[in-house]
Amino acid sequence: QVQLVESGGGLVQAGGSLRLSCAASRSISSFDAINWSRQPPGKPRELVATLTSRGSTNYADSVKGRFTISTDNANNTMYLQMHSLRPEDTAVYHCNVRRGNLNAWGQGTQVTVSS
Repeated sequence: QVQLVESGGGLVQAGGSLRLSCAASRSISSFDAINWSRQPPGKPRELVATLTSRGSTNYADSVKGRFTISTDNANNTMYLQMHSLRPEDTAVYHCNVRRGNLNAWGQGTQVTVSS
């Protein structure tokens, strides 16, 4: 098992930046994939960014060029750097790791972008 704790959310004006962090209770270098997802108010959860164990990344079209997923394996932490934020980015953001049958989620951090 692994515990994930997100941080870094908050209120930001449109056009601003935030960096979300997700601290894992153990090494993240062994996971098949790490993901960031978000759930806007009243909408289903959507996958925002993925980083695989092979180093490949994938982003939702809505965030390409604005968001970057990365890791600090030495500190068991994953990040989501977000630039040029828009009101439609408002959501609860969750980190997620997967390996085999393991599929662990953090509790989420709220990001609110004001217009």
